[in-house]
Amino acid sequence: MHRTAPTGTTGALPDAVVAQRRVLRVLVASQVLSGAGLAAGVTVGALLAQDMLGATSLAGLPSALFTAGSALTAVAVGRISQRHGRRPGLAAGYLTGAVGSLGVITAAVLDNPVLLFVALFVYGAGTATNLQARYAGADLAPPDHRARAVSTVLVATTLGGVAGPNLAAPTGAFAEKLGIPGLAGPFLLSGAAYALAALVLALRLRPDPLLTARALAAAGPEPASPDRTTAAAAVPEGRGGVVLGALIMILTQLVMVAVMTMTPVHLHDHGHGTAASGLVIAVHIAAMYLPSPLTGRLVDRFGRLRIAAASGITLLASGVLAAAAPGDSVALLTLALALLGLGWNFGLVSGTAIITDAVPLATRARTQGVVDVSIAVAGTTGGIGSGMVVAAAGYPVLALTGGVLALAVLPAVAATAHRR
Repeated sequence: MHRTAPTGTTGALPDAVVAQRRVLRVLVASQVLSGAGLAAGVTVGALLAQDMLGATSLAGLPSALFTAGSALTAVAVGRISQRHGRRPGLAAGYLTGAVGSLGVITAAVLDNPVLLFVALFVYGAGTATNLQARYAGADLAPPDHRARAVSTVLVATTLGGVAGPNLAAPTGAFAEKLGIPGLAGPFLLSGAAYALAALVLALRLRPDPLLTARALAAAGPEPASPDRTTAAAAVPEGRGGVVLGALIMILTQLVMVAVMTMTPVHLHDHGHGTAASGLVIAVHIAAMYLPSPLTGRLVDRFGRLRIAAASGITLLASGVLAAAAPGDSVALLTLALALLGLGWNFGLVSGTAIITDAVPLATRARTQGVVDVSIAVAGTTGGIGSGMVVAAAGYPVLALTGGVLALAVLPAVAATAHRR
């Protein structure tokens, strides 16, 4: 059923339910592609820098650089989306990530660390866009289904995210046949994946979810859902909700990036090859995204605050296990990284739902972009600091410190719950 367009426009507005289904299908397709692009850089970025620079202390710099690049892109994508809609914003972000991948390959061929760092910064655009897409999934969703809509977009990243790291060895071998250093091989995959994701969004993301949501709101408010839960009502509106949601996602991102970045280096230092690192990171990324449908339902059913608290506890368990695991135990490190991904997933889905609940449509995209800048800065801090901590004190200290830091989510959630 269509609704009448507001005065000053022509035609009828699309049915929100039908439009949401189409939007989610297109976003799922693009996220499968972008997940492969994202995972490729995570798997070998630190190893490529270590190989070029010959120093473990700077191995966390690639993660910091493409996370810093994602911060700048989050602002740009947010502003483009605010003005022109989600479609041009997301497509431009993925295309920029593809350009960065090409730059990394060029830097590896020329053995130019400066160009590598610049290219990794640009490559970070894909990371930011991959995360920004989750907001597009929630634009047309009713409040009591927002977390589920976000989770649908996130879980689509799993397929590409799991395939990407496991293709590190084959793409490396293929790159060597082309005269490209093997560690740069996965960036061939990421460049193609990001470019295809941009193409899918540019051609198929119609109607634009954010512009359609605004038009539907202008035409008249929808009746309230009769089974509206208290999941969203327990979250403060306006500035308080934005601060809480941002804090949850900042802490989980900081801890996740720091531990994830140095795990391949830790494995390499204990004699394991690229295949082992690829397996561990593949399981980690699967845990980051695969539980999303269940997480979304838990957030909508039991509330944003309870699942946010669960993220802090899960990240602590991950840190303790990673710190206690012997360096030659791929199985235990794989389990620790799976818990790391799950804790991140709890924090991202609950934090995203909190932000979306708290911000009105008129300023939603811009505010979401600013929040994602804070998340990216946290990731940058984790990436830079991780290499230094491991060089100075070792990987177990890094993992345990991250787990303890994640517990800071609990007092923030408890204070909010008490006030409400």
